[in-house]
Amino acid sequence: MRYFAKRALCGALIAPFLLATPVRAESGAPKVASKSAILLDFKNARVLWEKDGFAPMPMASTTKIMTAMIAIENANLSDIVTVSARAARAPEVKMHLIKGEKIMLEHLLYALLLESANDAAVAIAERVGGSVENFCAAMTAKARELGARDTVFETPNGLDAGDHHSTAYDLALITRYALCNEKFMEISNTRDVSFKSDKKTYSMHNKNRLLYGFEGANGVKTGFTTKAGHCFVGAAKRGGMQLISVVLASGWGSAGKEQKWKDTREILEFGFDNFRYYNIIEEKSFAGNFAVERSKTPFVDYYFAEGINVPLTRDEYNNLEVQIEAPELIRAPVTKNEKVGVAKIFISGNQIAEVDLLSAQTAARSDIKTYMEKIINEWLSMGTSATPNMQLPESTPDF
Repeated sequence: MRYFAKRALCGALIAPFLLATPVRAESGAPKVASKSAILLDFKNARVLWEKDGFAPMPMASTTKIMTAMIAIENANLSDIVTVSARAARAPEVKMHLIKGEKIMLEHLLYALLLESANDAAVAIAERVGGSVENFCAAMTAKARELGARDTVFETPNGLDAGDHHSTAYDLALITRYALCNEKFMEISNTRDVSFKSDKKTYSMHNKNRLLYGFEGANGVKTGFTTKAGHCFVGAAKRGGMQLISVVLASGWGSAGKEQKWKDTREILEFGFDNFRYYNIIEEKSFAGNFAVERSKTPFVDYYFAEGINVPLTRDEYNNLEVQIEAPELIRAPVTKNEKVGVAKIFISGNQIAEVDLLSAQTAARSDIKTYMEKIINEWLSMGTSATPNMQLPESTPDF
């Protein structure tokens, strides 16, 4: 890892972030059949690998990740839902709800995430949003809030309709958010559950095969429509590393259904085998200093505002550069914790992160003009009847 400085006065500074563009490994990258796929690090949202991961695609029932989150965040899960005719008419896959049936909202979420029930999605949307249309608008707005800019929800269950689409990257961001929610994790990782409505007893089995045969698996959601093909959003955690994978259009028919699991395992294993966390920058550590003009404080140190800890391959780490962009000279005054520059992190010429540089101390301005202005302001604040002390200091200030 190399540090080097690029001296320049900075304009607007950008808060610390990790860029979406991945740095591809030279060899050993996943080979997948899916038309679109991505691997995202949970901790800081760095894209570790992607294959057309930013292309708009239909996403089938992976939609239901957001459906569940809107319900969890905006409703009382113990509420009783009365099933509408519209919900009961939803096509397969479904739990076969009956018009007028009364069932707990939380139980509908189990049906939604474990067995991908389309009728449960409609019943949830109507209860929480007042209508399916209002609920879908809230889903799209939430996606924008999370940074998923190329996602439009027109159905709560993922059935093909209108402009309903997302990207592998957007779905990974949405899933990253969902993984932070304890209730979502509790439901989505349940293997089997039974519950009752006022008319029936239901038994649900989780259709996520990753949970049953992949070390560290902890999510998330399957999907299929004739337009989208087989899709899957997966998640797994090993040691301190949590990864999120997305595969869209892995194929059709029984071959495509099997391929989505193969692609997901290939992607996640690649992540765990090739990446580990490197502490590139320590938070509030010394970054450099600059000279101060017109001050008795000749130099001021500056420091990294945030720490940067990212998953990298060994080759990436060996080609890492931290570029410091800060002035060599600043005219006083300088205040403590003032933004004075930026540090940019590059791998083989590709920028992956950025962090602000902040001044470590104050440097007051000291010159004749400043001194006289201070005296005059003090005199004016005392009123015109007072006589200011116009004596100069024993030593003339620097200028």
